Amino acid sequence: MNLKLLDFLLTVCHLLIIGFNLFGWISPKTRKLHFIFVLITAACWLGLGYWYGIGYCPVTDWQWQVKEHLGEQNLPNSFIKYELDKISGTDINAVFIDIITAVCFFLAAAVSVYVNFFDFKRKPFVNQP
Repeated sequence: MNLKLLDFLLTVCHLLIIGFNLFGWISPKTRKLHFIFVLITAACWLGLGYWYGIGYCPVTDWQWQVKEHLGEQNLPNSFIKYELDKISGTDINAVFIDIITAVCFFLAAAVSVYVNFFDFKRKPFVNQP
């Protein structure tokens, strides 16, 4: 497969995962899947992160391997930092981006827990007059 195409597909994959992790809880049809995605993301960031570094993402790892084959160097640890730097044309502080990323993720995860396990008035088995 063409490496540029693979890089593009991994970028699309990244953006879809990030978007779904942030907003997948909104639709009642995707709430359970969103919760599963949140668990997988947390397992990668913390579980695999135990060995590879906190915040580890296998998709980023694969994409950085592709980018290195394409000649890119000095890639940051974070896909989000990479994209924000590219969009802004500046070198945004990595710690700042990591904090914002973690806060947004954990807020979305908390909402997912709430809508999946504690929002009883939205459960279909409750009879409403």
